[in-house]
Amino acid sequence: MLAFKYISLHYLKYFLIILSALVLFWIGFDYMQNAEKLSKSANLLLIYFVYKSFFAIDMLLPLALVFGMISTKIYLIRTNALVSFYSLGYSRVDVLRPFVVVATLISFIFISLHSFSNFARSAEYSMNIRNNGQYLSPTRDLFFTYKKQYVYFSQMRPLQEKAVGIRVFSVKNNSLKEVLVAKEATYRNDFWHIKKADIIRKPDNLGFDSLGMKVTEAQDLDILGGFRPKMLDQVYEGKVNFTILDAFAAIRILDEQNVDTSSIRGALYKIFIYPLFVPCLVVIIFFFVPISVRFLNVSLFSFGAILATLLIWGMLFMLIELSNNKTIPSEVGVILPVFILFLVALRQWRKYRLTTS
Repeated sequence: MLAFKYISLHYLKYFLIILSALVLFWIGFDYMQNAEKLSKSANLLLIYFVYKSFFAIDMLLPLALVFGMISTKIYLIRTNALVSFYSLGYSRVDVLRPFVVVATLISFIFISLHSFSNFARSAEYSMNIRNNGQYLSPTRDLFFTYKKQYVYFSQMRPLQEKAVGIRVFSVKNNSLKEVLVAKEATYRNDFWHIKKADIIRKPDNLGFDSLGMKVTEAQDLDILGGFRPKMLDQVYEGKVNFTILDAFAAIRILDEQNVDTSSIRGALYKIFIYPLFVPCLVVIIFFFVPISVRFLNVSLFSFGAILATLLIWGMLFMLIELSNNKTIPSEVGVILPVFILFLVALRQWRKYRLTTS
């Protein structure tokens, strides 16, 4: 228990130091690139830095966890603490356990942030502030199908949960039957509510003796049940930074319409599966480190471990982007690489489980 606490505290310390340094470097470099494009408003600038920090954490937290383990392990070697633990009867697995437990817990906290917050959309918000001077810009000219109807929003404002310039086209037997026209709609009680709309109906048979188009006025209409504003924005704009709740809701609704959900499934795999490569990589790297500086060139090992971590992280990130663009299946781009790392880590763990230094 003493070893677990000692190693865990040092691991957390190095992890926080490295994560802070990486995030500050990311923000500073980004500010140097985009200083001229940013608003002069102090409030918007502060919000921009906050969202940019969230985005940096989203990107760099897995790297910081692995780098923290490498730094902690080198510290234990340099201070001969590692040799002392082995001399007291601790096995390699006993020393590894706090690294795995802490890395796994932080990874699950990281996953939960994508469920209960807009953590996943921080990159989008910061980009909106940089380009438009507001963190949530309206989506324009949104056109999509829903339950055999074609829906057009001239403008949608996710923050106000409001849409402007509504057109709903109803089609039957490949023929346009009616058009609903409304100035605005507001999302409430899981529906888009329209206070007042004009409904234009086309007669079944157009001819010289037909009565022509019929226009009626309708009040208090509810349309698009279950389509939350943020979900509409993400799905039909082709974005992939879903929160967990929005992703599950989008899959449920789109499955009912037989619409491809591969990009949304890929987003969920990125949230749930991708962070788990960290504990696997921690296990793999841990067993390659000797127990004493007499058997270790610290500089060479640090360089090799960091380079290997960056290469693996870069490969995973590249495969995720290929999955988002539907170049490869999400299962191949996200699940398969992490599963391979898990198998390698499991082999290492079983190999050294009963061994002691």
